[in-house]
Amino acid sequence: MTSRIGVLVGLPERAPVFSELIAFGLRTCQLVSWTPALWTAAYARAVRDEMARTAVRVTGFWAGWPGPAVWNLVDGPDTLGLVPPAYRAQRVATMHAALDFAHAAGLPAIITHLGFIPECPKDPLFGELVAAVKDIAEHARALGLQFWFETGQETPVTMLRLIECVGTGNLGINLDPANLILYGRGNPIDALDVFGAHVSNVHAKDALYPTDPMYLGREVKVGEGRVRFPAFIERLREIGFTGEYIIEREISGPQQAADIRATVTYLEQLVEQP
Repeated sequence: MTSRIGVLVGLPERAPVFSELIAFGLRTCQLVSWTPALWTAAYARAVRDEMARTAVRVTGFWAGWPGPAVWNLVDGPDTLGLVPPAYRAQRVATMHAALDFAHAAGLPAIITHLGFIPECPKDPLFGELVAAVKDIAEHARALGLQFWFETGQETPVTMLRLIECVGTGNLGINLDPANLILYGRGNPIDALDVFGAHVSNVHAKDALYPTDPMYLGREVKVGEGRVRFPAFIERLREIGFTGEYIIEREISGPQQAADIRATVTYLEQLVEQP
């Protein structure tokens, strides 16, 4: 079992945190939470202690934000991430809290969606977002942490532009190849030509492109969508990526567990190829 394959683990209301992960036979994960009330110093210590006791490695803390979130192409620009002015200040503060929690828990990075980053660098919203991200990134740098952005709502060149404009040196990309497809933003293999040097973590997720231009495409089991994982992983290998593949299957129940187990087996064959 390679330590480069893991799964998303939701932060529960109380410890133990990693029981489900261990049941999959894994010891690598991303921790995810949309509940800042849980991000206490005491819980951070509990996470740190459980990591030491179980030999679990957490590659990053995926931090959600308060306020509305509409995952489509119509209302998404006004509700998702740090872009919408109405929610930005509260969400920046939430990212600061996430950094403090990650630092106390001994985690290396926080991760989030920034939202529909404006494509035009002259758009006032773009400059405002740069300032907001820089504020968070500087707090992260003071703690010795990284700040990673999950792909999705923006084109690859727009993501690269933001990273270069912020310029704090501690930014990275959590590449979700399925999201590029779900939002119709790009081909994940070609995207590596644009921002491959900044990819720090990868979500193992698959999808089909949108056919209704108002809504996202459809997520499917890894290997059944348009990511083309054999070629995708080979291209990551070519550009020197040595990070983790974190499985995300956005359904629930027994089928989710079955698909995760199947994806572990599928990825092992690809990731461990010489």
